[in-house]
Amino acid sequence: MHPSQADPGPLWHTLSLDVAYARLQSSPLGLTDAEARLRLAEHGPNELQGSSGPSPWRLLGDQFKNVLIIILLAATVLSAFLGRGIEAVAIAVIVLFAILLGFVQEYRAERAIDALRQMAAPTATALRGRRECQVPARDLVPGDIVVLGAGDRIPADARLIETVNLRIEESALTGESVPAEKHTGPHANPELAVGDRRNMVFAGTAVGYGRGRALVVATGMHTEFGRIVLMLQTVETGRTPLQENLDKVGRVLALASFFVVAIIVGLGLWRGQPFIEMFIFGIALAVAVVPEALPAVVSISLAVGVQRMVKRHALMRRLQAVETLGSISVICSDKTGTLTRDEMTVRRIFVFGQLIEISGEGYEPSGRFTCDGREVEISGPLKMLLKAAVLASDAALVQDELEGRWRSQGDPTEGALVVAAAKAGLHKADLEAEFPRIDEIPFTSETKRMTTLHRGPDGLMTCAKGAPEIILESCSRQLTADGEVALDAKTRELILETARRMAGEALRVLAVAFKPVATHENAEAEMLFLGLAGMIDPPRREAKAAIQTCSDAGIKAVMITGDHPLTARAVAGELGLLKSGRLVTGAQLEAMTELELEREVENIEVYARVSPAHKLRVVTALQKNGHIVAMTGDGVNDAPALKKADIGIAMGITGTDVSKEAAAMMLTDDNFVSIVAAVEEGRGIFDNIKKYLMYLLSSNIGEIGLMAGATLMGMPLPLTAVQILYVNLATDGLPALALAVDPPDPDLMRRQPRNPQTSIFTRPVITLMLVGGVWSTLVNLGLFIWAWNSGRDHDEAVTMTFVSLVLIQFFKAYNFRSDRRSVLNQPFANRWLNVAIIWELVVLGLIIYVPFLQHPFGTFSLSPVDWAIIISLAFSVSPVLEAAKWLERRGWFGKLL
Repeated sequence: MHPSQADPGPLWHTLSLDVAYARLQSSPLGLTDAEARLRLAEHGPNELQGSSGPSPWRLLGDQFKNVLIIILLAATVLSAFLGRGIEAVAIAVIVLFAILLGFVQEYRAERAIDALRQMAAPTATALRGRRECQVPARDLVPGDIVVLGAGDRIPADARLIETVNLRIEESALTGESVPAEKHTGPHANPELAVGDRRNMVFAGTAVGYGRGRALVVATGMHTEFGRIVLMLQTVETGRTPLQENLDKVGRVLALASFFVVAIIVGLGLWRGQPFIEMFIFGIALAVAVVPEALPAVVSISLAVGVQRMVKRHALMRRLQAVETLGSISVICSDKTGTLTRDEMTVRRIFVFGQLIEISGEGYEPSGRFTCDGREVEISGPLKMLLKAAVLASDAALVQDELEGRWRSQGDPTEGALVVAAAKAGLHKADLEAEFPRIDEIPFTSETKRMTTLHRGPDGLMTCAKGAPEIILESCSRQLTADGEVALDAKTRELILETARRMAGEALRVLAVAFKPVATHENAEAEMLFLGLAGMIDPPRREAKAAIQTCSDAGIKAVMITGDHPLTARAVAGELGLLKSGRLVTGAQLEAMTELELEREVENIEVYARVSPAHKLRVVTALQKNGHIVAMTGDGVNDAPALKKADIGIAMGITGTDVSKEAAAMMLTDDNFVSIVAAVEEGRGIFDNIKKYLMYLLSSNIGEIGLMAGATLMGMPLPLTAVQILYVNLATDGLPALALAVDPPDPDLMRRQPRNPQTSIFTRPVITLMLVGGVWSTLVNLGLFIWAWNSGRDHDEAVTMTFVSLVLIQFFKAYNFRSDRRSVLNQPFANRWLNVAIIWELVVLGLIIYVPFLQHPFGTFSLSPVDWAIIISLAFSVSPVLEAAKWLERRGWFGKLL
């Protein structure tokens, strides 16, 4: 039976490790997958309660909080009692459809947020089945062994079993600002405060330095944090500046609409219209024209857009950040893994006076060995160098069983040597079986070399790799195609000059040596020099195109790396990143004052040998110059810069939990291309919200203008309450939502970044909104007046006006797909809009021609002549809006204003 977490449990800090293992029925090897599943079923997930979103029933109930909806439903009930039953039922059905649509929208948005919660959930490294593996933190159970490294979030309360210089940041739990040093020994005092339990780590704290392993003793609500939600479980969904802005706009429009509605209702009553009829009509008109759903629709658009970003490997933690994405003017990116592959690759080998090129990138074990364009045979010194390099390395090359992708386990430099040998058909497992390692002299920063001793056919042999000058000092001979020759001073200088030249090309250079017969005492003396291997972390192929896209979009891409300036310059040059700007080192940056940096930062494109503290200075200087800055980071010390940046971007693969928590966005593939893709998606989301607003508010202007115009002219009401509500449902429903997922404009990433201080209601938006609304008012009011005065029946005149209003808004939906480009440019590219319009046209036809729908909707079967007139007038809005776009593009409206 597993120990229950529901009990107060033992004082884990007082127990020896053997007793702790026994109490949890575990061992230093951890649990098997089967044991972990059983314990997970018993103890439940390792997460804090109360983090789930609202229930579907609550979302449905929230739809009835709109006062106008409640009043309208109450009025329809009263109307039914007064004998207007059919109309009352029709109004109720339309209102309930609108409520259902609102519920579906918010439910989808909540599901989108839920999906992000799951994707953003933290992971932990645990021993399962005697091997280290990444598991969701929520799946940890008591008895698990977790592996801790610098920057990791502690996923559960645990008893330490192994520590190497381990220090834990516990300020979130204890308030202690200095990291606590940890050890594995038991404490005698059972009354120790949490902050003094140096053999324990606690959920929600973080590893500040060192590494270790720990035995999980409590998870979820049974940890010291209890009900305090500190783990990264939720996507933050605070209100965005755009939503706040639209709240204000909505309130202003609501007041204006209520004022106009009051006038219309008052005039109707003054002319003798029945009170209940005018009351229902007034409320229906208010429901139709008051844009109370604007902020909710923006929230839905943002949430669905964020979900779409995930498919492009960008996970947004804060919805507010989506708005900022479209305004980014500078992207400060790390080099390793983001602009480069983070897969060291041997590109050149120098043996017996020849430079040999090796093709292929990354850890894929395929490539060619060429010299002066001709393929070379893998034999002699080249083969011996590759063998010795592999034998003197601890890294291993493995292939992912699911993805089929090759990766290196161990030091990336050693991984590059193992891959180079595999390209030549020399595999580590075979070589180690033939020459088993029996001892080693490990690499240190002082010796700058690593030497391994192996059992060979003639006894003990040694292999060594390290800094060229160090390895060369221990060699007395060199292996050539003709055999061993003595190393004279001239040859030594040639080798060192070649190493310097290769380093000048941003290659990391290692020398390799071998001794066929050796003893432990003379393992590193009188060795045989084999050659040099030059390697580099190659740039990502796709990053160069992404940087060019940034340039086209008015975004400056900047490289910030801790690597050597030569390496940084070479990679930046290969990517097309270093153009007319400067490369600055951390030392040069340190020497600059704040004012000097603010002045020079505009011309700097590459920062090399910089620390995380320098990143913060760069971000601050750019922001003071008015830039909107995105900054990448993966380490614990990057957190301040990530928080300071307008968009902090953490690495999902190599990033620490602390950096992920500080960031607004996380890359699931650590690729620079994904940053650019996220910017494009962010711009597209903002554009689509703008399209939706233009369409919605222009439609509202047309509706209120029609009703107000007819009332002020002393004419009968051109639409019934049911028709008004249906127009609101038909136009604000599916077509409007389809605009929220409109494909991006082709020139989206050729525009300059959006100024975040600029309102979404720009001059083109306001111009098109007003032109579309005013033209709709004039056309529909003119049609109603003409139909009424031409001797047509009242129902026919009203039906013609009703159909014209619906169609004119459908035509506007296509025009408002862009506030700058012509509707003729890929007019039907939005397939969701096409489907929505076709569906609404079918429903409109049923309302007009199906007899049992005609009475509640007050419609009349239209003749072909009526249809010809209506379609011609409704279509007229398209050329009018196109003319307005044409004039706006040429700045005519700006000159008039």
